[in-house]
Amino acid sequence: MKKIRSSRLDQPRSRGLQFKNVYDSERFGLVSERVARQIGSWRFIALMTVFVVAWISWNTLGPLQYRVDPWPFLALTLMLSLQASYAAPLILLAQNRQTDRDRVQGAQDRNQANRLLADTEFLARELADLRIALNDVATRDYIKSELRDLIEELQINQDKKN
Repeated sequence: MKKIRSSRLDQPRSRGLQFKNVYDSERFGLVSERVARQIGSWRFIALMTVFVVAWISWNTLGPLQYRVDPWPFLALTLMLSLQASYAAPLILLAQNRQTDRDRVQGAQDRNQANRLLADTEFLARELADLRIALNDVATRDYIKSELRDLIEELQINQDKKN
């Protein structure tokens, strides 16, 4: 029995070829981050510089029959343009993913800061309550002074009796 799909009114009917989302966006994002990390490194810049200098040197100074690019660096320009046309979207994708991670990290930092602020306020209130409670508690110096006063009174009373 064939299942008949009801068409949705908010979407046009599909005609012709139907392309499915067959790639894993997370894996593609990880690959783009690796590529962007490599393209943005000094090693890549150095290797690309060596390659361009070697290409220009060979196609300028090398024997005419062995030159790879007989036109004035047309193939080099095309290769660099192709590399840039692939590198730019990969770098942008990697930056977008980094922005998303930074946004999540910022939200986590804000939550942690709010928790720390709440904990600090709680501890400050507890400390204030302890200080208030300690004002009602007799301190050692207070007890000593009271005992001295009592001893003096006892001595005065004892002196009066003698």
